[in-house]
Amino acid sequence: MKKWFKAGFALFLVAILIIPLAACGQEKVQTVKVAEVTRSIFYAPQYVALAKGFFEEEGLEVELTTTWGGDKTMTAVLSNAADVALVGSETSIYVYAQDSNDPVINFAQLTQTDGTFLVSRDKIDDFSWDQLKGATYLGQRTGGMPQMVGEFVLKKHGIDPKTDLEMIQNIDYANIPNAFASGTGDFVQLFEPQASLFEKEGKGHIVASFGTESGHVPYTTFMAKQSFMKKNPETIEKFTRAVYKAQKWVDSHSAKETAEAIQEYFKDTDLALIETVVDRYKSQGSYATDPILDEKEWKNLQDIMDEAGELPKEVSHETLVNTEVAKEIMK
Repeated sequence: MKKWFKAGFALFLVAILIIPLAACGQEKVQTVKVAEVTRSIFYAPQYVALAKGFFEEEGLEVELTTTWGGDKTMTAVLSNAADVALVGSETSIYVYAQDSNDPVINFAQLTQTDGTFLVSRDKIDDFSWDQLKGATYLGQRTGGMPQMVGEFVLKKHGIDPKTDLEMIQNIDYANIPNAFASGTGDFVQLFEPQASLFEKEGKGHIVASFGTESGHVPYTTFMAKQSFMKKNPETIEKFTRAVYKAQKWVDSHSAKETAEAIQEYFKDTDLALIETVVDRYKSQGSYATDPILDEKEWKNLQDIMDEAGELPKEVSHETLVNTEVAKEIMK
């Protein structure tokens, strides 16, 4: 009886010692709710981070929701329905201009150029921007980055959007491709993969890249409320590290490998088309290779907004951008 008791007690001691040790070895997984402004191949590094388990490696479980629109995305963050937003940096300026006491801070840049292309209905072998004069142009939503960049580039080439062409802006974002396909407009400003798809189907022809023309700009960044960042510094650091891993992965792998990695997020899109789009964006340097949003890019953003008459007030880089986290994890 004593032997049985001693043996049982010994096993009990082993158990109570091992269980806490095992628990200590298991880091608690934290859920981060992310709201993306749209589902786009333009955001390939984000999907690579998810597909390759880079967030999981950091002890994070990302719940990704597509909110379809900058206003809805920011509403999700401001109402705490999302912890992090992936959206254009201009939205953080709009929120700040409304005298927010809890501003939304840009902490990791994902794309560093505009992602739209100028598509012509007719094939043009030797395109020049002055061919838009007198034409009908299907633009994007007023106040959004695509439209602001579009107007910035037109003016750069000596074209007044208000007088030199017929600008159509009363069509919803989702219906712009259908409107062009049905015969509206001589030119249209389109995101991928629609631009390449139209070219493949013979419905249009890509003649220029707004991303190449407008230079580096913080087109899409990860951002969070200042209060969330102060309360969850380790989460923001881990999140940024996962993003940086994905950025390096995309930069060092082929367009085909990237397309294969993110295909599960674009099940209705042909793999070859995904590869074409990734290659186009990589070739023009649209994917940021690190998470840092620098002051020059921030100034370019506000110059574009100001030129479009959409800058509510100038905001300093240090007010709405945090580069400390990105710089730290890049060490």
